[in-house]
Amino acid sequence: MSSVDFKTEFDPKHGQTVELVPGLSRITAPNPSPFTFHGTNTYLLGEEEVAVIDPGPMDDDHLDAIIKAIGGRKVSHIIVTHTHMDHSPLARPLQEHVKADIFGEGPHRAARALNLGEINALDASADQDFKPDQVLEHGDIVKGDGWSLQAQFTPGHTANHMAFSWLDTDYLFSGDHVMAWATSIVAPPDGSMRDYMSSLDVLLAQPHQTYFPGHGGRLENAHSFVRALRAHRKMREHAVLDQVRKGRAQIPDMVSVIYRSTDPKLHGAAGLSVLAHLEDLVAQGKVTTDGPVALDGNYVVVQT
Repeated sequence: MSSVDFKTEFDPKHGQTVELVPGLSRITAPNPSPFTFHGTNTYLLGEEEVAVIDPGPMDDDHLDAIIKAIGGRKVSHIIVTHTHMDHSPLARPLQEHVKADIFGEGPHRAARALNLGEINALDASADQDFKPDQVLEHGDIVKGDGWSLQAQFTPGHTANHMAFSWLDTDYLFSGDHVMAWATSIVAPPDGSMRDYMSSLDVLLAQPHQTYFPGHGGRLENAHSFVRALRAHRKMREHAVLDQVRKGRAQIPDMVSVIYRSTDPKLHGAAGLSVLAHLEDLVAQGKVTTDGPVALDGNYVVVQT
């Protein structure tokens, strides 16, 4: 059983504007899936002027819902946490309507180069066209009408992922790095488990205890949740290392054991998670291989 207390109760109210706290509202895009839960959350921050955080996927109905929620107000910023197709593509079409600059860490990129013969299993999920007008670095401050956000560089889910802490409040926009409903996918080569674990510590260093994530409802008591999430990931790491010690050398064989209670439809994603853990174990020197670790199991994993 997972040690993480996931919260799966959530009413997306697709197309509607949901007020969360004074000066903050949410519109959830109608793009539900096993990986997006009920859809992508777009946030409107501010009152007389607003910032739009994570415009979402290319969807005309969602664009119309955002524009309706904005009303006649000025949009000062379009802010993007990361460049997956469910978060950033609508930024440019929205910009055509509101004429605000787009802020983000940078274009999409992989956490590492492709190995010889490797195919990026999640290449279609990346928004390769995204380019911010304003590039943000860790610690940068973005100010708007009655609010200030501090950029927190949190790679792992993607190499360019950023969370945003709302200064002088208890709130933080966690993107896909930490969500209340499920663990975040960490899928090499786009993602890196080593980076992901380090980025959890970045969030724990912030005082904020309420997160507004990219999917699902708000997360309360965030530090306890993040510590449980970190422990869960370490548990998975130990399970993968145990499979190595037992002589299993192919990722699908490991998945069938470690994720035996998981819906088989999600075993592909689970395989990417095992790959991420194996790469991290290699980096830690706990596992060696006779070549790059591969999803197709062409390379034998050998314990050091």
